[in-house]
Amino acid sequence: MTKKTAEIGILLGSKSDLALVKKVEEVFSFFDVSWEISIASAHRTPGDVVAYVKNAPRRGIKVLIAAAGLSAALPGVVAAHTHLPVVGIPVNAGSIGGLDALLSVAQMPPGVPVASVGIDGVRNAALFAVRILGLVRSDLAEKLEAWSKKESEAVRSSRSGIEGLPCPPDKAFTEE
Repeated sequence: MTKKTAEIGILLGSKSDLALVKKVEEVFSFFDVSWEISIASAHRTPGDVVAYVKNAPRRGIKVLIAAAGLSAALPGVVAAHTHLPVVGIPVNAGSIGGLDALLSVAQMPPGVPVASVGIDGVRNAALFAVRILGLVRSDLAEKLEAWSKKESEAVRSSRSGIEGLPCPPDKAFTEE
């Protein structure tokens, strides 16, 4: 079996972020999107970050995701060295619940764009990367529709789990 070339590259600032970011696996598997994940620190191994990012387009990577906590410099450093789309995941790693990371990722200077998801927003980062890939992969449109339907049905079916409380009838959720 040959390994597919990764379309999405994920960099973590620290191994401690690995358990959180592995949640992309479910999303990428559903969409049959190829990806890879590694660790490179904006502060401790900046040369590794730059080399990875500069080599990414030649290797077939079309979207980069960078996850980091605290000062969360990694997404900005990644974006500073590429023209590929970069999605930043601010990680709750400090004493203020990840707000420092969120502000670091969201407040990039002009000319260094990074799309930011919410704190620990791994699934949204993965879905956003899939939507970007959808611009060049027509097969993803149908899968995105199926994903949305699956998520809608999960919410609808959760209504039946409300017991012992007054609930509206099902027709309350249909347009007339």
